[in-house]
Amino acid sequence: MSATFIGMPGNFPKNSAQAVQNSQLRYNLRKATHTIRGKRASVVGELPDWQELRAAGKAIKDETLRHLDRYLLQLEEAVTAAGGHVHWARDAAEANRIVAGLVKATGEREVVKVKSMATQEIGLNEALAAEGITAYETDLAELIVQLGDDFPSHILVPAIHRNRAEIREIFLDRMEDAPPGLTDEPAALAEAARVHLRERFLRSRVAVSGANFMIAETGTLVVLESEGNGRMCLTLPETLISVVGIEKVLPTWRDLEVFLQLLPRSSTGERMNPYTSTWTGSAEGQDFHLVLLDNGRTDVLADEVGRQALRCIRCSACLNVCPVYERAGGHAYGSVYPGPIGAILTPQLRGMGSELDASLPYASSLCGACYEVCPVAIDIPEVLVDLRAKAPHGAAERAGMRVAGWVLNDQARLAAAQRAATRLRGLVPRRLPGPLSAWTDTRDLPDIPEESFRDWWEREG
Repeated sequence: MSATFIGMPGNFPKNSAQAVQNSQLRYNLRKATHTIRGKRASVVGELPDWQELRAAGKAIKDETLRHLDRYLLQLEEAVTAAGGHVHWARDAAEANRIVAGLVKATGEREVVKVKSMATQEIGLNEALAAEGITAYETDLAELIVQLGDDFPSHILVPAIHRNRAEIREIFLDRMEDAPPGLTDEPAALAEAARVHLRERFLRSRVAVSGANFMIAETGTLVVLESEGNGRMCLTLPETLISVVGIEKVLPTWRDLEVFLQLLPRSSTGERMNPYTSTWTGSAEGQDFHLVLLDNGRTDVLADEVGRQALRCIRCSACLNVCPVYERAGGHAYGSVYPGPIGAILTPQLRGMGSELDASLPYASSLCGACYEVCPVAIDIPEVLVDLRAKAPHGAAERAGMRVAGWVLNDQARLAAAQRAATRLRGLVPRRLPGPLSAWTDTRDLPDIPEESFRDWWEREG
């Protein structure tokens, strides 16, 4: 990618209004999300103890977050004892400096990458490019996004907004070794990517990854993926640098068993992940560096309501059931974390100082579907409502709420307002004027009844 989401102009309403005009995008999203969530429902339905597993995942994550400082120190000790090196990064700039310095120390000028949300969050590819280092994405969907100079639009399937005809055109235009007769058949596209990436795997001496989980007890890191490209990155290069959010730690090896059932079913709709790679410290002589990333996470941890967002295991189940995401797509959220989880995680990590971030808590219908499918029971609607209360509000809105509170807090004033509304009902326009028109742009004003319920009760009671 040539740019990052950080500082993206506009806000969610503006971005989504543009996105819903793209019929091809809506078709691509609808087809993909319905397919994934259908597979998920099927494999989840096979487990009679799914709700118990879900509760166990929530409990393990909550226990970890309550004692995160202790588990992180235990993790550091275990990784160091196994020959690895641990670095602590307070923010994105510090993490990028650490990684760039480690790559430069090897004398290399290119790295291969395992798909990683954390490195996208900090804009690592762009930071490395500024230091003269080229980062090559090796996940097929991330490769498509990178070659297309695009942004990811889904946590699990970054190129979900592209169909295979579009992917073929990207490969032919940007992949220098793409076969001239390339078709848009999935097998042909995958083979072209495989040939293109194989040479990168064989020549690269440095790899960068994230991790799905880190085990404090043993210092083990875990990566789940579906293509095998991740394992090539993790094993072939001489130096491996893993950038991982501090919330990804689990206390014990035994805890991992719960999440190896929850994550594949919730993400790809599979009973077991095709490739699960684990490594502890400097495996087989490889020089291993772990960069533990904060970047706002301790601030989220301090929020009693919002901290549950740190339970997220990046399965993307909430995106696949969200009616808003299905129509607007991931780019409208202006973050590497789109969809319902992005609407609560991004404003907490970045703050709500920008117009975009302040709008994200409103990027939801509060239907609750996201909470129902979340494998670690994050109550996303609860956090959304809490963030809406904390979001900046304009002077006119604050004044309106004060007037409404004044009326609603007194029985006599409320009764008088209701009677006035029924008498003036014929004068109420179908569309509100001025700044209030945003409400009636997408919905009708409810009809005011001829008589209030209060008056009816007094007359009939």
